Amino acid sequence: MLKHAVLPLLVSAGLMAAAPVALAATNLVFCSEGSPAGFDPGQYTTGTDFDASAETMFNRLSQFERGGTAVVPGLATSWDVSPDGLTYTFHLREGVKFHTTPYFKPTREFSADDVLFTFNRMINKDDPFRKAYPTEFPYFSDMEMDKNIKNIEKVDDHTVKFTLGTVDAAFIQNLAMSFASIQSAEYAAQLLKEGKAADINQKPIGTGPFVFKSYQKDSNIRFTGNKEYWKPEDVKIDNLIFAISTDPSVRIQKLKKNECQITAYPRPADIKPLEADKDMKMPHQAGFNLGYIAYNVMPVLKGQTTPNPLADLRVRQALDMSVNKQQIIDSVYQGAGQLAVNAMPPTQWSYDTTIKDAKYDPAKAKELLKEAGIKEGTEITLWAMPVQRPYNPNAKLMAEMLQSDWKQIGLKVNIVSYEWGEYIKRSKGGENQAMIIGWSGDNGDPDNWLGTLFSSPALNGNNFSKFVNKQYDDLISQAKSTTDVAKRTELYKQAQQLLKRELPYTPIAHSTVYQPMRNTVQDFKISPFGLNSFYGVSVSGK
Repeated sequence: MLKHAVLPLLVSAGLMAAAPVALAATNLVFCSEGSPAGFDPGQYTTGTDFDASAETMFNRLSQFERGGTAVVPGLATSWDVSPDGLTYTFHLREGVKFHTTPYFKPTREFSADDVLFTFNRMINKDDPFRKAYPTEFPYFSDMEMDKNIKNIEKVDDHTVKFTLGTVDAAFIQNLAMSFASIQSAEYAAQLLKEGKAADINQKPIGTGPFVFKSYQKDSNIRFTGNKEYWKPEDVKIDNLIFAISTDPSVRIQKLKKNECQITAYPRPADIKPLEADKDMKMPHQAGFNLGYIAYNVMPVLKGQTTPNPLADLRVRQALDMSVNKQQIIDSVYQGAGQLAVNAMPPTQWSYDTTIKDAKYDPAKAKELLKEAGIKEGTEITLWAMPVQRPYNPNAKLMAEMLQSDWKQIGLKVNIVSYEWGEYIKRSKGGENQAMIIGWSGDNGDPDNWLGTLFSSPALNGNNFSKFVNKQYDDLISQAKSTTDVAKRTELYKQAQQLLKRELPYTPIAHSTVYQPMRNTVQDFKISPFGLNSFYGVSVSGK
């Protein structure tokens, strides 16, 4: 067994830049791919943010089973649904404690008041806390939950009743998602009194398996195991450290040196060598994800005055049919990717197998550009992600290949990028033109793809194409408001066909997810939703 005397070494801000460190058996270092934008899960939509907040420090009323898509009880032990599907009554878990930290010491246990605070803040723009700390909740509003939840009633300290305006077939699954993490109303009241409401995003308090200790941007995040967690068997790590590095080669070197025990998103070229390393294991599974190009269809981009050529369907058709997808899959995914045709993976129920890609045809693409009045040498910008994600192992290389593809049809493509948080913020604001992005499913429901990525309610969230189409919105709305799976399937198929006609995006690939780790890591489960969770995980000594 390795000794705990090494702990002082872990306190250094530059701990990951040091020589290999011998770690105690109850410490785990995760080499993560990027810095979170903050620690209030409701404000964000990306796995980088959720890994560092919702998956470590928070719980939700319902939760997904570890490594699966089934919904299980969380902070609610059970729930009842009215016959008309509009009223949900949640029976809350008793004896749950919020974290105790140097900046907050709770005087009561989790109760209905915390549920009301969490959701009323997202629904009501006049909520006192939201007025003190103005922010948006894009995922919540993308799915129109802010409009559909008509009332939240505290029946008693351990019972809460939600009343909906219309049936939401995925309501329980939605409440299991990261953005629905439960916050402490008592902590919020303390922050309001101190005039420090924004600290909810920098000094988080939850009920989850790990407690926040410190964060240094682009370096590390440190957590300690929650000794008062309501499910103590899930806390097997004393110290959890996120070592942040955007460079995949650096992450792999740290893994090999045992400076971290598990890492995110290896490069395809690293997979076989790691599989051959006797000190490593490499679990993998088909990814429930999509890597794609979003085309901003706004007539004029934010901050610009000239017309946006991508607003013309013929230009989007030309871009789409001149993408050499197979070459990208071979070079970028290197055997770990499957050709994508639709806006969701084939394993998602309601996937339309009849839809086919346009034939790869640069000559036809040139004709379409000419027909649209686009001159040879016209410049467009292509945004490339600065980080790896489960759906894209190398956005920079993909961007360079797209630049070459589109050069062949007479376009001059300028590749731009930003730090990950800025990349997402700017693109949600509509500054992007063509953009490399992707998605990992969050709840197993088709609406999580078709509604979240392309509907009008998602315009300020994950609808990076800024696509608005009333017929499409009507299909998505109708599909959400019935529990009849056959009806929902037919509506979602119609929506997929409409997307293929209007082309606000070009789907590229569904990638296989690999999770490199040292043999000492026990019971880590790959999430189908592209998240990294460490509750239930342990590290054995050698």
